[in-house]
Amino acid sequence: MRFTNRELKELIEDGGVIESSVLNSLFKEAEKKSIDLRDYLLEKNLLTDEQIGQLVASKLNVPFTTLQKKSIEERVLNIIPKILAQKQKAIAFEEDKYNLKVASPNPLNMKFFHVLQKKTGKDVVAYYITDKDFRGCLNKYKQGLYAEFDELIKQTINKASSEERSETPIVEMLNLILDYAHENSASDIHIEPTEDSVLVRFRIDGILHTIIRMPKQIEDRIISRVKVMAKLRTDEHNSAQDGRFMYKVEDEKVDVRISVLPIAWGEKVVMRLLSSKNRFFALSELGFAEEDLVKVKTAIVRSHGMVLSTGPTGCGKTTTMYAILKLLNKKEVNISTIEDPIEYSVQGINQVQVNPKTNLTFAEGLKSLLRQDPDILMVGEIRDEETAKIAVNAAMTGHLVLSTLHTNDAATTLPRFLDMGIKAYLIASTVNLVIAQRLVRKICPQCIQSRALSKEEIELYGKMISKFSGKDDIRKVLVYEGKGCNSCNKTGYSGRTGIYEVLIVDEDIRKIITKTNATRDDIQKEAVAKGMTTMFEDGIRKVLMGITSIEEVVRVSEI
Repeated sequence: MRFTNRELKELIEDGGVIESSVLNSLFKEAEKKSIDLRDYLLEKNLLTDEQIGQLVASKLNVPFTTLQKKSIEERVLNIIPKILAQKQKAIAFEEDKYNLKVASPNPLNMKFFHVLQKKTGKDVVAYYITDKDFRGCLNKYKQGLYAEFDELIKQTINKASSEERSETPIVEMLNLILDYAHENSASDIHIEPTEDSVLVRFRIDGILHTIIRMPKQIEDRIISRVKVMAKLRTDEHNSAQDGRFMYKVEDEKVDVRISVLPIAWGEKVVMRLLSSKNRFFALSELGFAEEDLVKVKTAIVRSHGMVLSTGPTGCGKTTTMYAILKLLNKKEVNISTIEDPIEYSVQGINQVQVNPKTNLTFAEGLKSLLRQDPDILMVGEIRDEETAKIAVNAAMTGHLVLSTLHTNDAATTLPRFLDMGIKAYLIASTVNLVIAQRLVRKICPQCIQSRALSKEEIELYGKMISKFSGKDDIRKVLVYEGKGCNSCNKTGYSGRTGIYEVLIVDEDIRKIITKTNATRDDIQKEAVAKGMTTMFEDGIRKVLMGITSIEEVVRVSEI
């Protein structure tokens, strides 16, 4: 059940949760941009999805609930089969002798509830649930991703094998792959030919999972279908090709980036999925500790200097940059970016796509942007000496520069600039803050369980655990892990969060940078002495909070 922007505005006014002048201004902006007021309020971080849900439920005079973190008995869940749940937008979540509780974004769907009442012989009590929560709850139906997917894909393969002249089964197969990848929050799909089959893998929460092996005889047709969708050459098989297409899932658009590369047994396709629903992240939602969040917010309000995010590919650097841009995106400032590729389009920001074919490199694009009267610049990545020098010069001449680069930790970033030919005094005077980060998988809330530390863990990490737990006898400290359930595909994990170290470049750090032969270790030692928490220590804090496991922190970080 969707409210118009005006209806939602009136609902919020009645609730008195946002000042009228602010709400009126946001309403006018949403109308002018032809965007949903609900999404705009969520983007601006003025209301949560749950707060809006409570207001809607109150207006409809029905109770409100959230279900994603609740455990639902499989028997109760399947009272409404998944296909029917998707069609009617209703999920059964609790029952007793007389009543069946059902959550729905459309709790006034009386026709369906009457049928359900006749079927179960129980009174149906309808609860309001937001669309976002409802979509997340559909994952509770998974009876193990791989078994369900395997059965569906085999049916399509049989059609494809028997109907040689029809492309319909191939179209259905690729749609099925995309649907399942999106439903399971996969960031990438790998279609990888081997000697005797074609392997399909999904990257979920940073880990590649084998989904299905398809027969070799349909390899050419599935690769051709991808190329057609991405408007690539179907007759080219010996060179790399890149493209993209938009894929719609219900009311959600997914930007699919395509990379095709010839390998030993054919052409490998990697598809990166960028959902329009996941484009805005609040900095406070990324997993920063409170003290680190304060450091970042303090650094980004300065009018000049550099704020850098560093780490390996896929560690969330770009997400951090977008979250910072979201905070800085005001009418009073001119923000420009140079990116490769542009991950998400952001209203109010001038975004430039790198294009080597027209000599629009990071360095050349940055030079041009400096002639566009910018206040804030975001460089997608500093890859070379020329880009680094222009970025440093911009930071010295009254611009706030945001960028990313590849180093193992925060302290290594500063010597890395020296390697790029940047003079030490320039680094010291321009870099304000460095964020180093990794992504760890979060323990599934449906099957989380506690355990005691092993002897090996006590030996290896005892001092650190004692420091953050505040307990001298760490044998009494509990850590957590996921047992594995249907909700998390038996992995024990669901979703990801960041672990961080945030290095402030203060006067003492500047002196070390300008000192002859200053090393990464010198900088790290001083930063830790000044209170910097390392990534591993931040990971241990999250272990003790029950957010992630020791195994995850060890997997992604270096001690």
